[in-house]
Amino acid sequence: MIRRPCGILSTSTSAASRCPTRRRCAASVICSKRTIWASDEVQRHLAANGLKVATGTIVDATIINAPSSTKNADKARDPEMHQTKKGNQWYFGMKAHLGVDSRTKLIHAVAATPANVADSTVLPELLHGQETRVWGDQAYRGQRAVIRKHAPKARDFTNRRYRHRGVVDELERRKNRTKSKVRARVEHPIGVIKRCSALPRYAIAD
Repeated sequence: MIRRPCGILSTSTSAASRCPTRRRCAASVICSKRTIWASDEVQRHLAANGLKVATGTIVDATIINAPSSTKNADKARDPEMHQTKKGNQWYFGMKAHLGVDSRTKLIHAVAATPANVADSTVLPELLHGQETRVWGDQAYRGQRAVIRKHAPKARDFTNRRYRHRGVVDELERRKNRTKSKVRARVEHPIGVIKRCSALPRYAIAD
């Protein structure tokens, strides 16, 4: 519903086929020149439809995996994409970073980077500034100062490291599990993006 009035995000197959940068962006969701949603514009649209972004934001990122082959007209890989390793598997492509409302699961901010960019470096672009709580996985730990700067009223509810030198901190582990019950809500909008991209040539990895 948001993508059409705001003119920011289009996930239809026909729109993707018209996109002049479709080879580079791996999906119309992450065209490089149209990746940052204007938070004010999104919130105006939501308000006009009786919706409101709450004061909790969940941040997360997902890898948009694209072909790494050089068998194309340019005989080269796309310079805006990069390879990265997740677990034991290598991916080549870009990464979509999302800021999601913790109550409604609405996406209020999104940015795209090469796949090798660390999740935490994009954190400031995913906050609308009015948060009272910010959730994220361990990729965002240690960012309390960044959260305080861009969302002064927010408390840091990102997951912390609970294992250090083979010793497990059971208290911190339980806290992470409690936080993850909220943080898991981000998986639904990510799943919607995966289904809506409708470009079978590309794979998307969490």
